[in-house]
Amino acid sequence: MGEAPAFLVDDLQNEPLNGFELKNGTCKTITTIGNKMVRLYTMPCYKVARQSSAYNEKMSLHLFDSMSLVALMMELCPLKFKFLTVVLENGQIHPTVHGTKPLSSKGHSAVFLNDRILILKKGAKSDDQIWFLEVDTQYVRQQQKQLGTEVVAWSKGVIGNAEKPVVISGPSGVGKGTLISMLMKEFPSMFGFSVSHTTRAPRGMEKDGVHYHFTEKSVMEKEIKDGKFLEFASVHGNLYGTSVEAVEVVADAGKRCILDIDVQGARSVRSSSLEAVFIFVCPPSMEELEKRLRDRGTETEEQILKRLRNAAAEIEQGKSSNIFDFILYNDNLEECYEKLKKLLGLGGCVAATPKSAALGEFNLPLDHSVSKIDDKIIINCISSGLEKESKNLIMLDVSALKGGAPGRTRGLDFQAIGSFSDGLIGMERLS
Repeated sequence: MGEAPAFLVDDLQNEPLNGFELKNGTCKTITTIGNKMVRLYTMPCYKVARQSSAYNEKMSLHLFDSMSLVALMMELCPLKFKFLTVVLENGQIHPTVHGTKPLSSKGHSAVFLNDRILILKKGAKSDDQIWFLEVDTQYVRQQQKQLGTEVVAWSKGVIGNAEKPVVISGPSGVGKGTLISMLMKEFPSMFGFSVSHTTRAPRGMEKDGVHYHFTEKSVMEKEIKDGKFLEFASVHGNLYGTSVEAVEVVADAGKRCILDIDVQGARSVRSSSLEAVFIFVCPPSMEELEKRLRDRGTETEEQILKRLRNAAAEIEQGKSSNIFDFILYNDNLEECYEKLKKLLGLGGCVAATPKSAALGEFNLPLDHSVSKIDDKIIINCISSGLEKESKNLIMLDVSALKGGAPGRTRGLDFQAIGSFSDGLIGMERLS
């Protein structure tokens, strides 16, 4: 089964190694993040079964019994971590692990940042080689407060940034759906919709993952509790909501996500960690809104009066709640649409394209070591050929991280450099 790789975290500023190997083959890495001391262990896979039951007797590094140790090893095994201990003043605990866990890899290196651990997977695909284990981020602290226990969370790292999602709200009949349709028609490759979740059953020709993500109520309730939803609401006994992952999928495709949600949903998104542009669309007057609703001819008198009451409340909240960055008055559709494009940085340029979701790709060889100077991670890539061994450096900038669990961690930047001196010059440029 081979050996789980040791952490190669040496510092160019001559600080001591963060990882070292114990006599039994286990590699231990220790760091302090916030008020926690975090111990990460890896050990040879073939030794796990025969040593797990004896650990409590022979080692004082943890307080797990053999069953909880095996359970935790299974929990973190996808990245070949064998167990993780968070050590506080009152002892050691087994943390709750949130987030999508990485797939197994041929090895990994680890670098400790202020509130999370950067994991670089060896031999992984370019879109699956950077991960973060969050230990003291805002999301982790929120989950700890809610659950009353220690929490750590996985987040996938992404090179580059994505355009901020666009939240568009407004009362029924104001024309926001028409404005969004105009955007999608003029810029089909720039914008995308997130697929919402619901606990109701599919209707007619509805397809899972296309019209909605259909899920069980108990599953969605747990994911809401785990902070995986930006907004949700209960309608006629069924839950509807927008997950963090649904928005991330649109960004992964290189598109800017549009969220067409009500004021209450916008309030929830605003209070989340998602950075977005919030736009509220207003009618020129309540009289004009009533005329538009009646001209549609799709609602009864009772339904129209109910929509007008709801609209009055939404408009008041939209103007006074400080939720929205911009307010558009749709008294003339074409003029309102031009203003919307200007707010989104399109400015009448039909050929406009979104900022790249990724600045590029790099592949980590199996043989590499990792060092750290401030917010710059120096990756020393060693390739062996028939004639000679060559070394190349990659500098990963983690100074502008955005997002994080339960979604992606974006804002990573990298630069290929030829030598250590080139790296120092590159760091000056990136600073």
